[in-house]
Amino acid sequence: MRLNALFMIAAMFGSAAAMAADEGPRYIVHDRSAERGPLPFSEAVIVGDAVYVSGHIGIDPKTDQAAKDPEVEAKLVMDAIEQTVKSSGLTMDDLVSVTVYCTDLHLYDTFNTVYKSYFHAKYPARAFIGVAQLLRGAHFEVQGIAVRTRAQHKQ
Repeated sequence: MRLNALFMIAAMFGSAAAMAADEGPRYIVHDRSAERGPLPFSEAVIVGDAVYVSGHIGIDPKTDQAAKDPEVEAKLVMDAIEQTVKSSGLTMDDLVSVTVYCTDLHLYDTFNTVYKSYFHAKYPARAFIGVAQLLRGAHFEVQGIAVRTRAQHKQ
């Protein structure tokens, strides 16, 4: 049984690697404010059918800092994730895994109220992890992985 599972895992990684080798990675980089200038990362990297979404924070465009209101910040960060996922040709429902870093675990319900409004059917696997501090005074940082399905290849 274990041997079969190992063969299946090896086959999955092998076919993913072959697809990635054929196409090569594509990088999604959004325009950034002049004050922040170019940063040393991409918003997402597409390899084969997978979209690896970098950590996003909910930046208030007026201040270039995280929004002070956690609910507003949650909406801003989820809007940023959605923009990145859509720019790769996918939707929020294509996310299969999401990691949320949060500086105050008491904000779990506040974040979830906003988060669940971005999905239409089933939710992706998710971790909600407490951390001491995030950049720009953020309460939340969100990253994820989305996957293009076979049905989407036919469209």
